[in-house]
Amino acid sequence: MSADSGVGALYLHVPFCSRKCAYCDFSSWATPVGDPLMTSYVCALEAQIGEVESLGLLGCCDTAYVGGGTPTLLGNEGLGSLVSAVRSAAPGIRELTCEANPDSLTDDVLLAVREAGATRLSIGVQSLNDDELVELGRLHSSACARERVNAAVATGLDVSVDLMCATPQQTDESWANTLKGAISLGVGHVSVYPLQIEEGTALDARYANEPCDWNDEEVQASRMTQAQALLEGFDLRRYEVASYALAGKECRHNIVYWTGVSYIGLGTGASSMLDLKGYLRLRTTCPRLPKPPSNATRVRLTTRTGRQEFARSPRLSALSFSLEFLSEAQALAEDLMLGARLVDGLRPELVLRARELFGTKFDDTIDDLLAQRLLAEKDGRLAPTERGWLLGNELYGALWDLAPGEVVVASC
Repeated sequence: MSADSGVGALYLHVPFCSRKCAYCDFSSWATPVGDPLMTSYVCALEAQIGEVESLGLLGCCDTAYVGGGTPTLLGNEGLGSLVSAVRSAAPGIRELTCEANPDSLTDDVLLAVREAGATRLSIGVQSLNDDELVELGRLHSSACARERVNAAVATGLDVSVDLMCATPQQTDESWANTLKGAISLGVGHVSVYPLQIEEGTALDARYANEPCDWNDEEVQASRMTQAQALLEGFDLRRYEVASYALAGKECRHNIVYWTGVSYIGLGTGASSMLDLKGYLRLRTTCPRLPKPPSNATRVRLTTRTGRQEFARSPRLSALSFSLEFLSEAQALAEDLMLGARLVDGLRPELVLRARELFGTKFDDTIDDLLAQRLLAEKDGRLAPTERGWLLGNELYGALWDLAPGEVVVASC
């Protein structure tokens, strides 16, 4: 089997939480600690990791990410076992991240994931202001977050924190205090996200009849700009629209998503992106998967199987999926769009391929984006400007529109 039919990254989705956060629309459900469903779900994930390994898809896997939900809710035995299973199936992995919430990140869990082979933790802090945390529906306090991040840093693992801006109760001053507080904890990576009020969430219901001036586009842009100035002042370099890191501490797994590297996701709600060879390899064990269109070069899959059914029927062949089949042109347009999230901009070989495939349409589009100051020439590369990030929908939409036709969708 050729190396290019494998994946560069593995994602595992853990859909359990102590409580649903007010803003969350992810595939996750409030689940009591010790619920036997969590144990059977982990067993199903481990079985599928073994299947994917047997297909030869993990031979070149470079990164893995255990996300959620709240993976640390699995406890030291459950999460430690899952990390060990990944290490056994893909020994060449160089970065293995576990997401964590401060309230369930116990010393036992820290020890277990480190000994099992995790290299990195991504901790959902969101804010270091107690009033803001209550509004977001978070279970931890600012004191708990500080203490648990300190404990994680002390283990020697690489530690990242997620922070959220343009939230209820937040001010410029409280946002600055959160940023400075996170930096003081000694982390090597910070991700910052503007709050998105998603339909159907508790936050959406709470503010359905009120103006959310604290979340408008100008506030979001101001807070993201504030974050950039503060974080870069402490040598955390922005390398992606929402991510900052000390030199050498960039998240390799995140970069996979923006550079067109194939990845496979396991678990309810998990997404995969496979090249055609990888998809056909997966199809040998999942005969329900549809035959790809003749012009497909990339396939996106999302697991639709619910958590209980997933735990009861752990074979890959039992899963249900929604699928998108992309042509060569669509895959290339997608790579351009995703690459525009990176500070370093579009790789020269990507630009060369686009110019060859799209011809003058590509040059006209780039000229227009340069004129609008959404892109700029930077060290010989086409890179997004600050304006380009703030008007991301316009930038990404223009690049995606290079591709003709509609994406073919299917389900099984």
